[in-house]
Amino acid sequence: MPNQNLKKWSLLIVLSLIWGSSFILIKKGLVGLSPLQLGGFRIVISALFIFIPGYNSLKNITKKEWKWLALSGFLGTFFPSFLFAFAETEVDSTIASILNSLVPLNTIIIGLVIFNIKSNRVQTFGVLLGFLGAVLLILEGAELNPRQNYWFAGLIILATLMYAANVNIIKKHLQNVRPLSIATANFVVILFPAILVLLFSEGLSATALGNDTFLPALGCVVLLSLFGTAMAKVMFNRLIQISTPVFASSVTYLMPIVALFWGVLDGEVFDLFQGFAALLILVGVYLANKKSIKKDRM
Repeated sequence: MPNQNLKKWSLLIVLSLIWGSSFILIKKGLVGLSPLQLGGFRIVISALFIFIPGYNSLKNITKKEWKWLALSGFLGTFFPSFLFAFAETEVDSTIASILNSLVPLNTIIIGLVIFNIKSNRVQTFGVLLGFLGAVLLILEGAELNPRQNYWFAGLIILATLMYAANVNIIKKHLQNVRPLSIATANFVVILFPAILVLLFSEGLSATALGNDTFLPALGCVVLLSLFGTAMAKVMFNRLIQISTPVFASSVTYLMPIVALFWGVLDGEVFDLFQGFAALLILVGVYLANKKSIKKDRM
């Protein structure tokens, strides 16, 4: 169907532009906000956007599902929101976006270790290749930017492990829950803790709110919350419905290209060796999904 094909490619490109731009928005948001403020405001604002279309969908959730939705909320949104904010105080947005591509690889690792989901040799090789690429990317980045603390890249890797765990939780325990219900329930659980973070970190103090850089930074967080979280979640769920999981997950390949464009435009340094390391990660992601690709063609 030509129209359906055009629609899925359009969604893929738009999602790549939105999520690829989220890393530079985090960077710009940190100009006027602390990592705790940025993460807290991002969750609170996203919750407000999600509650409008999704609040009524909560009535169909069972008590048994709520514990998995709570875990999903903390692993898939709450902790990563702060981890990426803290990481980008030291690591360039381009590097953050490329390391974010480790999510599919970590999904396979966690699926194997915790959920006993088997992987073939090609997938295992892809995981190892992706890991090698991540190590080379971090080492080269540390050499190119000696003033930056590249140990903070570990926070991004930790966030990708949480994202991966969340994918496996949804797949195994929340398969029958509507995507909008999952997203809304996630924010119901993590909204109050995010407000507490803002209060105890003095993120809502008169001093913080009166800073000249506060409003421009908050504007970046609003864009990040509206497009990068609320709208993107709905669009991604739609993309999965009209295509295949493998096609939808290919957004991972395109996001770093968009982030690289913004990063270079903002004066970030990125050399050919880092490009090679990034290529290793993306090839690793491709090989790790090789088995799924064959299934989708059947």
